This record gives sequence, structure tokens and C-alpha cells, in this order.
Amino acid sequence: MPSEPTFLSVATSLVLCLLVIGLPGLITGLAAGLRGWTLAGLTPLLSYAIGGLAGPWTAALGLPFTTWTFAVTTVLFAAVAFGLRRLTVRKWPPPPVQRVWEPRAHWAVGACVLLAAAVGFYAAVRGMGHLGAIAQGGDAPYTANGVRYIASTGDGGLFGMGTLNWYGDASPPFYPNAYHLLAAEQYTLSGSGSIPLTLDTNTVLLPGLMALSLVVTVREFGGRAVLAGAVALAAVAPVMSLYESMNRGPLYPFMLGMALTPLAAVVLRRYLNRVAPDTGFVLVVSAVGLLCIHSSTLFGAILFAGPLLIQRWIERWRTIGRDLLALLPIAVVALLVAWLQLFGALGLANGSLPYLGWPVEWRATDALGALLGFQHREPHPQLWLSVALLLGFIFFNRLGSLRWIGLTALVTGLFYIAVSSSNAPLVMALSRPWWDDPYRFMSMAVVPLSFIAGHGVASLHAWLRVRLPARLPAAALAAVVLLGFVAITNGLYAPSNGDRVAGGYRSANPREQNITPDEERAMVELGKLARPGEWAMNDRNDGTPWTYALSGVRTVAAHDDGTTPPADAWLLAARFRDYETDPEVRAAVVRLNIHWVILGRPAAAPNPPYSFAGLNRLDGLPFLHQVYRNEDAVIYRLDR
Repeated sequence: MPSEPTFLSVATSLVLCLLVIGLPGLITGLAAGLRGWTLAGLTPLLSYAIGGLAGPWTAALGLPFTTWTFAVTTVLFAAVAFGLRRLTVRKWPPPPVQRVWEPRAHWAVGACVLLAAAVGFYAAVRGMGHLGAIAQGGDAPYTANGVRYIASTGDGGLFGMGTLNWYGDASPPFYPNAYHLLAAEQYTLSGSGSIPLTLDTNTVLLPGLMALSLVVTVREFGGRAVLAGAVALAAVAPVMSLYESMNRGPLYPFMLGMALTPLAAVVLRRYLNRVAPDTGFVLVVSAVGLLCIHSSTLFGAILFAGPLLIQRWIERWRTIGRDLLALLPIAVVALLVAWLQLFGALGLANGSLPYLGWPVEWRATDALGALLGFQHREPHPQLWLSVALLLGFIFFNRLGSLRWIGLTALVTGLFYIAVSSSNAPLVMALSRPWWDDPYRFMSMAVVPLSFIAGHGVASLHAWLRVRLPARLPAAALAAVVLLGFVAITNGLYAPSNGDRVAGGYRSANPREQNITPDEERAMVELGKLARPGEWAMNDRNDGTPWTYALSGVRTVAAHDDGTTPPADAWLLAARFRDYETDPEVRAAVVRLNIHWVILGRPAAAPNPPYSFAGLNRLDGLPFLHQVYRNEDAVIYRLDR
């Protein structure tokens, strides 16, 4: 199979992924004075902020997004961070760092994060079958083609990717592209890698990033090391958080943003506890980074940061005015830095794409049961997580400065219940940043719920520690409780979570997939036949929208979304088979430089083989010559 990479290419892709999402943020974070767990957690977010700003701004300046422009932007960010840090140290000396955890506790928490990352990695790869597998969902080709587009053209603008499907007289939609920019950089550096391998490599690292983000949150708010370890493990167990989103779409930017969203509370608290240029820089860049990943991610961050402010102001109401005044310059600077993304998002909200929402799923009580049972569309609830969640609620007051996470769980949970059970105008309006998608709201609600479940496991450890003999080492008891949680959940539900991921990547009969192996072979073959700049006519609803990502050959339809298509795409879909006799069709073929036709597996009878009349019954037409055929796909050369 073309999508089955070698061990060397997989290892190279993983190393490059870690390098691209790690090095820019690491350099900038060090320059800004970040250290330890905070540096580790914020490094990926800072990298996405740097790349997410570099792409659109270089495009606005008429420059390409390349390795060099990315590197120069990193140097600029690091220089600004270093200068602000020097200014801070001279005029606002930071307070001495308080030791919250013992040295061995750091190692233990690190082991929990590594175990969580390994479990998430295993579940994702188990579902995919192998790294480099092609995601079968309808959202996948948009991201895949966008990554190749940026790597091939250097266009880092916020509308460039959309021109693959909305070209000519169509209006390409705004789409935040930090994820795509860094993935394009990884693909470019890999040389012989593939787009599916690049996407899969990023995907399998997401559970580890989620666990790390929540550990950093615990650390920043002074939580116990046992709590951090338990939260890390609980974070990668729920099927509805990341694994369900891997199954459908996959929703690549949404998943990335969800994994990094908890960091919003971290950077906000650091800034408000010590209002200074260096902490302000980190807050601005982190907030902008979340926006650059996806517009909804910034709104999701507010659902974490807002409850933090509420708890802070209840406990210290005299700081409200000072906090608001301190946040004002942050808002102004963030607006100036990210105005390209903000104005693009406003344009999208004003109707460049229709907003229809999702149908009602079920009653509100059923939705509540799905949340508490950690079960959405799966056949069985994840009961041990529910037990841990119950313990977390029982011992909720012990969360101390982290009690605000309960309000985050409440708000996101109520959002999910409302979206899944109602299409009232107010619900539709409030849920617009997430497209009224109940799957996304379920995933967001599970993040704080899994945190509380982790607190339940840590509380069990604290309860046992008081009641068991004092001679039993606390570290040994913690290991027993945490590993017992892993064991009783059957490896944090990794096998069943992997099975859920599998539905989005493969099936028992490969010919039943949206993108079959033979369709993939045909798309790769077209890349060998076509010359640079030559386009191919294709159907929007078979597997061929992946053609550009797999071969570099542009197609008339690059996404299954046929909303407001270009006039030429609409014309050709309806009348392409009349090429010999229809001058309008011939003119459109010339405008788009179409030299090829690629068709995937036809639909079963009694449906027409292909979605559009212009692509049915092409065999035998005198202007088309078959040059390649396998069981599921065919390629024709167009005689012009």
C-alpha cells in the first residue's frame, strides 16, 4: 500500500513533529523565563502561536512561509521575550520559586505523563492500523490538501487553503491555519514523507499533550503530585474526548486546541499573580496561539479562564478592579497581533458559509446520562471512570484552588445538554463557534470531568493513606492506587478506545471504505502521469478529493463540501460528458487546464454510479482514453 511507510519514515516523522512543535516554543519560553513543567506544557502552544502568526503575516507582506521565515519569526519572538524578561527582572524581580513537589515526585509525575502518552499513542495506532493510514472522514481531505498546499506554494494566508475547493468566482472561507502551517513544515522537512503520515503522527501525540496540559494546570495551582499523576492517567481514558474526534473527521485543529485549552488558566493565573511584561507576553502569545489553532479554541479557553476568575474574585473580591485594569492592555495587544484572524473569524460569522446546525440527538436526561457514564455513541459506558468521577464529587472541596474546574465542567456539560437536546435560537447562537456540534461539546465537557475523575482517584489515595498503617510508604501506596486504576480500567480503556478510532480509518472489508486502497493507488498513479499544473476532473463524493494531498495533482473538487461551489465546478459536474458539443464546457476545461479524469469506486445500484450527471457513463466517449484502471478506480486522459 502507498500509505504504509517504513520504520525509518515513521521514526523520522515523529522526530520532526517533536522538533517543529517543540523547538520554537522551547527557545521562546526559555527566553521568557519559563522553566520546569510550565515550560514543558507551554512549549507546543508557543510554537503554534509563532507559526500561526508567521504564516498569515508573511502572506500579508507578500513573503512565502518557509523554514527560513519560520525560523526568523522564532528569533523575533525569542528576542522580544528575552528583552521583556530582562526588563522584568530589573524592575519587577520575580518572587522566589516555592518548592511544591519533592524531587522524586517530579519523576513520578513524569512517569505518569509518559504512561498516559504511551497509552494514548497505542490506542490511536491500534485504531488506525498503522501510522500513515488515510482518515476516512469528510473533513480529512480539507486538512490534508491544505497542508500540501502550504508546503507546495508557501502561501500561509488564512484563505489560501480554501482556494483548492473554492477558486475562480467562489469565495474561499477563512480558516485558522496554525495546525496546517506546522504540519506543512514537518512534511517539507521530511523530504520523502507523506501527508497521511504527517497527519497521523500529529494525531497520536495528542493524548500525551492533553495529559501534559492538565499536569501543568495542577502544578501551577499547587496541587499534589498524586493528583497530577492521577489526572494525567484519567485524561487519556475517556473515549469521547479525543478518540471519538479521531473517528469522525478527524477534527484535527479542534483536537489540538482541546488538548492545549487548559493552559489558558495557567497563563492567566501566572499573569494576574505577577502583572509584569514577561508574564503578559506569555499570556498574549498563548491566547493568540489558541486563536490561531481554531477560533472555537479561544472561546473554549474562556470556559476555563472564566471560572478561574470567578473563584479568584469570590475569594479576593478587592482584586476585581486591579485584575480588569491589568487585562486591558493584554486585550489591546492581542487584538493588534491577531487582527488578521479576528477579522477573518468575524467575516465567517457574518455568513460566508451557511450555518445550519445539527439535529437534536436526544432528551436532556439522556444527554446527562451520557456525560456521567462517559458514553456517547458507544455500546457500553466507561463505568470505572464514572466511579472515579463520583469520588471526585464526594471529595470535591479538597481541590482547593482548583475548585473552579467544577464550574468549567458545569458550564461545558450544560452546553452539551442544551446543544444535544434543543435547536432553540439562543442555543444555536451561543453554540455557533462550534457549529452547534454535540460531538464537540461532549468532548469539551469530558476534559474537566476527567480532571475531576482523576481527583477522585487521588482522593482515594489520600483516604487510604490516613487509614492504613503509617509504615506503608506513601509513594508505594500512590503507585498501587494509580496502577490499580490503570489495571481496573483495562489499560485506561485503550483497546476499546482504539476500536472506536478504527471506524474512522478502516473497516473489515477495505472496499467498503470511503477511500479504498485501490482508489489510493489510482491517485498516486495520477501523480506519475500528470505534468505540473495539469488538473483532473473528479467526483466530489468518492475518494478522489484526496488526490492533491496524495499526488500533487489539482482536482476540480478538493473537498466533499459543495457549498457555493465555483461556477466552473458546477458546470462541469452537470455537463462534463458533453465536452465535444458544449462550448461552455470546453472553455471551462481550458480555464482550469484539465487534462485528466479520475473516478473512484462507483456507488451501488440503483443509485447512479457518481453524484453528478456529467460524470456518469464516460466509458467509450471519444475524447477520453483510459490509461489506468483497477477494481475501484479509473483514470482517463482527455484529448483536447
